[in-house]
Amino acid sequence: METVGGLLREWRHSRRLSQLDLALAADVSPRYVSLVETGRSRPSAGMVLRLAAHLEVPLRHRNRLLVAAGFAPRYGERPLDGPDMSAVRDALVQVLRAHEPYPALVVDRRWNIVMANAPVEHFLEDVDPGLLVAPVNMVRLGLHPRGLASRIVNLTEVRSFFRARLSRQVARTGDPVVGALYDEFFAGHEPDGPVPPPESEVAIPMVFRFRGDELRLFSTITTFGTPQDITLEEISIESYYPADADSAALLRSTADTGRPRPAHRLPRSPAEPDGPGRDEVRDA
Repeated sequence: METVGGLLREWRHSRRLSQLDLALAADVSPRYVSLVETGRSRPSAGMVLRLAAHLEVPLRHRNRLLVAAGFAPRYGERPLDGPDMSAVRDALVQVLRAHEPYPALVVDRRWNIVMANAPVEHFLEDVDPGLLVAPVNMVRLGLHPRGLASRIVNLTEVRSFFRARLSRQVARTGDPVVGALYDEFFAGHEPDGPVPPPESEVAIPMVFRFRGDELRLFSTITTFGTPQDITLEEISIESYYPADADSAALLRSTADTGRPRPAHRLPRSPAEPDGPGRDEVRDA
């Protein structure tokens, strides 16, 4: 049976903090931290959350800490397609549409694409249909040989980026599904080799072979500030911007050519109508 002290100790070790480090950050004594970890002192719900906050424990696992300490969970997890999340969905749609003609998508904690704007679909041409079966995973779509990997010019750089990002995520969350995703593409594989110096001092671009041209993009990540809901904490918006004027012009001209064939679209949500209408943003 797991204990709150044992869980806190695991998180403290994963953050590479000593009991003194945590005590100073949380404004308690090192002896108190030791008593909590060994089960000789039972922390209040407020203290559990205080320690968890300084350990940067994800909300999902803060609930687990509270339950282990004998308290009710504090954070809810409402489905993104639920009626009480309509304002969040509307906000996401506005962000994705406003980013056009540049691609942007929303991913969950396991890198599954839950929403995408229209420009994303232009990148799905020649992708193996098996990779577009819901849930569509962004990492698998990008790194699989039958996905986008064969069209990424600087694949070594991109793989190194994802290797580091997934490694940090596994260390931060301990999510076994993300761990399995990391193992699928990186565990047991040879190192990606020396990473060439970046073309830009601002950000590492991703260079795609795109309809006979080279398209250079860099990305940003947007998350909800101070979320109090597990779903909101675990989704992020991945937005892609042109790294040069030629790439910007190519994306604008691609948007002017119209939408790709429906066969290349991301899977639709079961709740999404199949009839005509505005469908620039897709639910996966």
